[in-house]
Formats: sequence, structure tokens, C-alpha cells
Amino acid sequence: MCQVDEEYKDDQLKNRTVLSVSQKCVKCNEVSAVLIIRAGDGFCRDCFKEYFVHKFRAMLGKNRLIFPGEKVLLALSGGPASSSMLFQVQQGLSRDAPKKLRFTPGIVYIDEGAATGQSPEERIGKISQLESIFSATGYPFYIVHLEEVFGLPNSVLQCVPSVPERIEGCYKAAVERFIQHSTSTQREMRCISEAEDPSLMGAQTRLSELSVQDGRVSGGRLPVTPEQTQAVERLLASVRTLTAKEELLQTLRHHLIVHTARAHGYAKVMMGDSCSRLAVKLLSNISLGRGASLAMDTGFSDPRYGDIAIVRPMREYSSKEIAFYNKMFKVPSVFIPGLDTKAPEKASIQRLTESFVNKLQAEFPSTVSTIYRTSEKLITACPRTSADKEQTEKCLLCLCTLDTSGEEASAFHATLISEKLSQKKPPELGQSPVLPGQQCCCTGGGQADICGATGGGCCSVDRTPVTHDLQSLLCYSCRLIIKDMSSVNELPQYIVSEADRRRRRAQMKEEISEFLLDPDEDCDAA
Repeated sequence: MCQVDEEYKDDQLKNRTVLSVSQKCVKCNEVSAVLIIRAGDGFCRDCFKEYFVHKFRAMLGKNRLIFPGEKVLLALSGGPASSSMLFQVQQGLSRDAPKKLRFTPGIVYIDEGAATGQSPEERIGKISQLESIFSATGYPFYIVHLEEVFGLPNSVLQCVPSVPERIEGCYKAAVERFIQHSTSTQREMRCISEAEDPSLMGAQTRLSELSVQDGRVSGGRLPVTPEQTQAVERLLASVRTLTAKEELLQTLRHHLIVHTARAHGYAKVMMGDSCSRLAVKLLSNISLGRGASLAMDTGFSDPRYGDIAIVRPMREYSSKEIAFYNKMFKVPSVFIPGLDTKAPEKASIQRLTESFVNKLQAEFPSTVSTIYRTSEKLITACPRTSADKEQTEKCLLCLCTLDTSGEEASAFHATLISEKLSQKKPPELGQSPVLPGQQCCCTGGGQADICGATGGGCCSVDRTPVTHDLQSLLCYSCRLIIKDMSSVNELPQYIVSEADRRRRRAQMKEEISEFLLDPDEDCDAA
């Protein structure tokens, strides 16, 4: 216990252990350390590589979420974390790798140049650099432009039921079947190579070339029109704050990634979120009102989309570890500016949180790991329900479970009442308010002179907020995004169409509610 009158010697506080790379490696204790990633943890080159690779494969192995033979889409941004993730997958799928990975990878990159104000020449240059990296892997890759969000179907915002959970012993059986299939395939390929069939080898070469050409920029120009780019610019210009812009851009990016995964038959999506990035995301999401969905936003697995699961295998790595690894083993990456590039600290909640965490980490090296360990203990606040109920109770934008069904005594309910009261305006001069017993013009009573709708009365069109129709379908955090928008008319059509579909479904369900059987009462009767 701490004592008020306890005395501390200044020498004990000043005489800290001075770390130096001249110390021995903490793992092999033979070779001198070449880097120090944490206090007292010095690693030599070989031990650091083994430590880094083991952590990646152990993260995938202990969760057993990716089954052998599954198609996994790697969502890359060109930054250090996602580039390191791609490098780890390449190393894990190589022929001589121990504990070899057993899934089939693909690559997707979302070009956000329209949101950050890049010129077409700059966007083409960045994409060309990424293409050279992607082509060297031999994996199929898809370059999706942000403008394509205006052509997405409504199904992106619908939670597709996932495959039933597999029994515990199914993973080992799947591994054995995959190994047997791989062995037989290698024998067939060996026989083909010995026979040296030129026609078959030519067909395989053409198929390989076609598989890596998806989404390429053809002819040195972007496959989007200036009108589509202007639509993206108008959408972001309608959002007042940088905080809401970053949240909206992240939501649209996830929609494009999920649509690409579904269109090409991928069951999992790998994100390159590091431990440092997740620590910032956890604190910023709490500030943004996303406390109910923290488990999905920062956890290893994110099942909100149903058939497409998002996994984060880099969540055990700090940004410092990733930077050292990329530098030592020459992992290529491409810097692409974002919305918050060169922005001041107080430009957005995300930027302020990142600055706060980084400064605190510099003084207290266990800050990021402490926040990260806290995120590991989080679970989803709302229990799972039936598939039909999940469809109606999902947020329209982020597809998380709605957290707006609070009780009347909750803070959220008080906030709603304050908003409704602030939207009401007193009657204008020369205009009579609607008194008890009188009818408003919108009820069909024929007393239009009472409220004066044509002159801006109680039921005037401009008094109804344009965001009212969407807010009932959004979680608390996404409501703040829409509230920051000057107009929702710039939203992509698939969002508006899905909102109309959900409203019609809810209205139809309300009309036939008295004829529907309550499942709880039905079970009790049985």
C-alpha cells in the first residue's frame, strides 16, 4: 500500500537501467542484440525474425478460424502493417516454410484518391507502384476505386447468414484432407511437368496472367469518370467535421471490401490493423459512442457481415516491431496520403487520440499493450438472435447491432427528448398555434388556416429534419455521422434504397402484427 509519509530516494528514480544494443539477445543469449523492442527485450536478427514469424502463425493457429483451402482476401492499404502482413503470408505459403499456411490468398486495394484530393496522375502512379508489388506475389489482386461505391447493390447492407459453426474435431479432419489433396495435386503436376505438355502449360500460363489482371489501370488512365469523382467530393464536402469524414470513409471502404469478397468467392478478409492502431481505435471509438461494438471493431474476428468474417492477424504487433521488421528484411511499402495527413492534432477525435496515445507511449512503454490487453477481454454487449431479427436490428451503415433501444430513464432517451424539443419552433407572428381539440392541416381536417402550412407553420416541410428517416435505422455513432452532414442527398443510392426497403418491411410487419404468432408464447404452449 502507498503511504503518505513514505520517503523515496532520488537516486532510485534516477538510476534507471540504461538499455544498449551491446547486450546479448534475450532468446539465444549468444549473439549481440541488434534492436530493442521493449524495455530489456533485445533481439538479434535471426531471433527477431523467428519471434515475428511465430507470432503471426500462432495467432492464426490458436484461433482456428481459417480452414484449409479457404479463399482469404488480404485488404492492403500499402502501409507498413498491411505490407508486412502480405510478406508473412508469402513466407507462410512458400514451399519450404515450417508450419505452412493452408489457405488461398487474394489481394484487394481500395483507391481513395478521390477522397484525399489526389490528381489522376498521382493516383495512377501510386497504383502502378502497388501493382508491381502485387504482381510479384503471383496472387490475384483487385484494385477497387472509391467511386465504385455509387454502384454497389443493396445486398452489401444485408447480413447474409453464415455457415453453421463447425464441430471441434472438424478442423483436424479438414487439415488431413487438405494435405492429402495437396499431395495428389503435386504428383499430378510432377507427371505433367515430366510429360512437358506445351499446350497445357500454355493454358496454365494464360490462366495465371488473367488471374492477376483484375482491376488494373488500363492505358495509363483511371477507369472512372470525372462525374463519379465529383460525386465522391460532394459527398465528403457535405460532411462538416473531419471526425465524421474519417468514419464515413472507413464505412464505405468496408462496404467495397465486403462486396469484392462476396463477388469473388472469398470467405475471410484479413485486415492489417496493428496493436498500436487498435489501441487508438479503442479509445477513439469510445469517444464516438461505439462502446457496444468495441468487441467487433478491435477483436481478432469480426462476424458482423455473416458470410464474410474479418480477421486481424497483425493485432499482436506494435508499430515499432513492424517498422523494424520491414526495415531489416526489406519489406516494400508505398506511402499513400489519407484524410488526416498533415492534419493538426485537434483536427479530429481520431487524430487527437492518436497523438495522446503516442505521447503517453513514449513516456510509459506499456501504454499500448495495456489498452490492447483490455480490448481482448471485451465481448459483444448484445446477445445473438435469430437471422430474421438480426436483419431488422442491424445498423444501416456499420451493420452492428442497434444500441438505441434504451429505457426511458437512460441518457440516450434524454438526449432524444432534448433533440425533439430543440427542433420545435414557436409560432410565427400572426399565426395561431394548434389548440387542444383542433386539427392540424396534415390530418385532413380542412383547417389549413390554423397552422398555416403554406407559410411555414407547424407541419411545414422545412421543419422536418431530412435525417429523421435514416436515424431510426442507425446506431448511436452512425447517427452522429449523419447529423454532421448538411444533406443526405449525396449518399450512395444503395444506402437510400436499403433504408426504404427496411422501412417498408417494418411498416408491413406492423400492419400484420396482430395476425403473427409470438414465438415465445408458441414455445410455451408447446
